[in-house]
Order: sequence, then C-alpha cells, then structure tokens
Amino acid sequence: MNTPSNPHVGLAPSPWIARFAHLVPAGARVLDLACGFGRHSRYFAARGTQVVAVDRDAAALATIAGTPGIDILQADLESEPWPFRGRRFDAIVISHYLHRPLFPDLRAALHPDGTLLYETFAQGNEAHGRPANPDFLLRPGELLAWAMAAPEALVVVAFEQGWVEPGGHPAVMQRLAAVGPAHAWPPAVDAGSAA
Repeated sequence: MNTPSNPHVGLAPSPWIARFAHLVPAGARVLDLACGFGRHSRYFAARGTQVVAVDRDAAALATIAGTPGIDILQADLESEPWPFRGRRFDAIVISHYLHRPLFPDLRAALHPDGTLLYETFAQGNEAHGRPANPDFLLRPGELLAWAMAAPEALVVVAFEQGWVEPGGHPAVMQRLAAVGPAHAWPPAVDAGSAA
C-alpha cells in the first residue's frame, strides 16, 4: 500500500530501467541491489524473472516479502562482507545507490552475457538537495569509465548524464545500460538479408 509514511511503496519503475528492461529476458536471475521498497524487484518479477532483492532496511524489505518471484536478503552492503561471492546474475539493477568499494564485486557478480542497469546521482546534485556528500555522487563520466574499463569491459548500450527531473524533483544523475561481452548485442544480422 502507498501510505504517507511509506511514499515509495507502489512507485512505478524508473523510466530508465523500464526503457532497457528488454535486455533482461524472462527467466533471468536479477539482483536488485539496495532495492528499498522494491519497485524494480516487483517490476522484474512481473516480467518473469527471479529476483534477489537486497537492502539493509528490514521494514522496506517487509513490503515485498512473499511476493512471487522475489527472494529478499537483508544485508548492510557497506559494513558486511559481500553476500554473493561466487554467485553470478543475469542482470544487476541499481537505482539511487553508490558505494564505490562494491564496483569489483558487481563486475564479478555479472554473468558474462548479463545486463547492468544503473542510475544514480552525480556531481552537481548538491545544488538540488540530497545526496550532497561527494562519496555518494559520481564524478563526470565515472560510471561510463568504470563500465568500459579493461579487462572485462562491458558493451555500453546507452549512457547519459546531466540534469533530470525524476518525479518532478530536479537532480543530476548518470544512467547506464550495458551488457557483458558475451551478450548477443547488437543482434546478429542475417547475411542473406543484407543489402
């Protein structure tokens, strides 16, 4: 239920995440990192994926407990060991969360043909409110540079950075849609149909 005390419950998925959701096939194993009240977990579960929704907020996780297609895990990703060592996911979804020490773990957890959908706040956002701490704001081009770094560079499908108004509130963000090097992107072209 969407109540004044929980305004995030029932929110629609981010337009960026929804725009590139087609890169995540039905049946995929999806990690929704720092999922909050689970708007993206619900969205992907409804699309036929199996989601692991992780957050440190037990009350937020309780709002999606028991939802078909979603397994929840309460974990503090910033003070506890990475809970997915040795596991891989077909897709990782991150929205409004940044903890740079997790970057190597994220890369290791993404299947070679997997999809990464990531959006979070960037420098310049401090002029519009929270977050304003530089630890939680991407530097210009930082998300793109990380995704393209060797030796495990991802194939960038789309990237944007700059001023946006999500939900009518101004913010400065970076957004990335990328796939692993083994992903079938771009789609194969039938040589017989080429002009």
